Amino acid sequence: QVQLVESGGGWVQTGGSLRLSCVASGDIFTNYAMSWFRQALGKEREFVASVARNGGPKLYADVVKGRFRISRDNAKNIVYLDMDSLKPEDTAVYYCGARDILDQYGIATTVDIWGQGTQVTVSS
Repeated sequence: QVQLVESGGGWVQTGGSLRLSCVASGDIFTNYAMSWFRQALGKEREFVASVARNGGPKLYADVVKGRFRISRDNAKNIVYLDMDSLKPEDTAVYYCGARDILDQYGIATTVDIWGQGTQVTVSS
């Protein structure tokens, strides 16, 4: 199965931007729908965004729609999360996730494989 390693987290002021990356290895990247989740301190992990195997269909949580953008580069085995107009409530550990899915247009709001997470802190 695929292994996932996130990077790109850090500290940013309100209104700033960050790009998270998730590099996949160990299996055929295009077998997987890819997603981002986040978990704030003391809260449950929540869905942020997902992109289908072929990079076409995408789904976003309402709280990030219009501010975040998910994309993938299947030649490089990387999925990105571009985050703009960040708010303090976006502060969380962000996790990359993968789900082996037959439908190349399918979105994954649940995943089977997780990365280790990367911290994003937005100061007011």
